[in-house]
Amino acid sequence: MSGESGKVGSTRSRVRSLADFYPDGVLGATRDGVVTILNTQGAALLGVDSEQARGLPLAEVLKLLDQDGRTWLEVNRPFESISIVRAVPEQSWLNASGEEVLTTARLVRDEPLGQVVGIAVGLRSGRGRALLDRERSDLVATVAHELRSPLTGVKGFVQALLNRWDKLSDDQRKLMLTTVNADADRLARLIAELLDVARIDTGRLQLYPRESSAELLVGRVVASIEAGTARSVSFEVEDDLPEIFADPDKFTQVVTNLVENAIRHGQGQVTVRLASLPSLPGVRITVDDEGDGIPVELRRRVFTKFWTTGESGGSGLGMYIVGGLSRAHGGTVTIEDAPGGGARVMVDWPSGDLRPE
Repeated sequence: MSGESGKVGSTRSRVRSLADFYPDGVLGATRDGVVTILNTQGAALLGVDSEQARGLPLAEVLKLLDQDGRTWLEVNRPFESISIVRAVPEQSWLNASGEEVLTTARLVRDEPLGQVVGIAVGLRSGRGRALLDRERSDLVATVAHELRSPLTGVKGFVQALLNRWDKLSDDQRKLMLTTVNADADRLARLIAELLDVARIDTGRLQLYPRESSAELLVGRVVASIEAGTARSVSFEVEDDLPEIFADPDKFTQVVTNLVENAIRHGQGQVTVRLASLPSLPGVRITVDDEGDGIPVELRRRVFTKFWTTGESGGSGLGMYIVGGLSRAHGGTVTIEDAPGGGARVMVDWPSGDLRPE
């Protein structure tokens, strides 16, 4: 018997050790309400000692209260649950220190519709959710700000046109309507960017890739942007470029964001180069500007949502979309210093289907 007892004790010790490596709190109890396991993370959230808690009544260990002062056991009564209940969904509670603790629970039954013989409770700090709530609030505020700016212009000019139509000259009307049209385009693009961000974040991005000419697609982007700016955009292409495997619309969006970003944040000439990849079939798109460059410590942040710098404007979504769309095609994006000063952004785009599964 002593040998069997030793094996049981060793098994329990290994289970406890593994539970301590789990990132969230774990608490287990039998039907008679005795704590059998409590890992280090759970003990910290409950303000008890994990070793001393084992063998104690569950009510003495799981001292979590709701806003009305009721305990977790009083509200959920897990051992009295009807036979079809298998779990307790996530709930918010307060521990003895007043900190939010999020709990979930699984009811263990001896058979599918049998009695509850034990419970396993998951415990997690509510700080992560509070941070997520703040990030969501910041996101809403940022989006609202970006939408309000062009909407204010549209509203103002339309109101002026309605109130003073007979007093305005044809040139004034045309100027106002041109401005309204530009603001409407800005709104449409921002909404399209937000939708792309949502699709990238949720993995619902739809791609329709095929073999395409990078020279043709990039050349169209450069010509279109150069026609609408006073800045010089140089376009250099290496001979015998391979084709790329890309959704032409998404690839065009990547290049457009890169070139417009270089114009917005740099000075002087913007240079766009296409060359074959050195290591695998594909094309490297390089965009250089003559601005102040991007410090090494900030280069990772460039690809986060709503990251902007200086007073050059923009939604702060362009480079996030560049990174997301490139990775969705199996490509990579890197930032370096341009030889003549400024920033260099390089996108390596494969010729084959290297999309992540």
